[in-house]
Amino acid sequence: MKKYIPNALTLLNLFCGCVAVIFILNGNFITGAFFVFLGIFFDFFDGFSARKLNVQSELGLQLDSLADMVTSGLVPGLVMYKLLETSDLSWESTNIIPLFGLLITLASAYRLAKFNIDEDQQTYFKGLPTPANALLILSLPLILEFQNNDLLNAIILNQWFLIGVTLLSSWLLNSNIKLFALKFKAYGFKGNTTRYIFILLSAVLIIVLHFAAIPIIILLYIIMSVLDNLTTK
Repeated sequence: MKKYIPNALTLLNLFCGCVAVIFILNGNFITGAFFVFLGIFFDFFDGFSARKLNVQSELGLQLDSLADMVTSGLVPGLVMYKLLETSDLSWESTNIIPLFGLLITLASAYRLAKFNIDEDQQTYFKGLPTPANALLILSLPLILEFQNNDLLNAIILNQWFLIGVTLLSSWLLNSNIKLFALKFKAYGFKGNTTRYIFILLSAVLIIVLHFAAIPIIILLYIIMSVLDNLTTK
């Protein structure tokens, strides 16, 4: 029976992603984001439970990527589509520009396919993981909704900013930057220094900046990973 637990959690991730799609398409970013966060929670614990129960399988690996494709691939692409649709567009005569946001979905699919055939990414990630990228994109409508900052709103609703974020996101997903994984083989501080410092700084940033902290945390994640790689070498 225990071998079914990780796959059940993965299917819950997929379910959350499907529900998020429905809410995002209806312009309800808050509820959609809630289901993405819940899906990412299940995504973390399906792998965790598989390792703890020693029931990893090829089926679980493929199912996990399929679920991630919806929750962390399709959803952020649709979020960017909706943001571009409501942004200050210069090309008012055409509605194909918002489709540019779906480049995130295509880049996510490519990243997940590469991950599945890369045997090296067991203790680290090569390129930004799709859940982290999904959080980055979803932070934009949440900042608009909750931060109540005119400057941030103007930046986020600028078409060129959104296109720039789309290109950056797609590149980060498939870059060769080596990023540490939040997987603990042991829980001692030694060997996990970077992870614990990152978690602590992230918590502080969220408390102080709320949703505006998420892009900063992603940037911090990349910087700390690069520094960790340099010190390791």
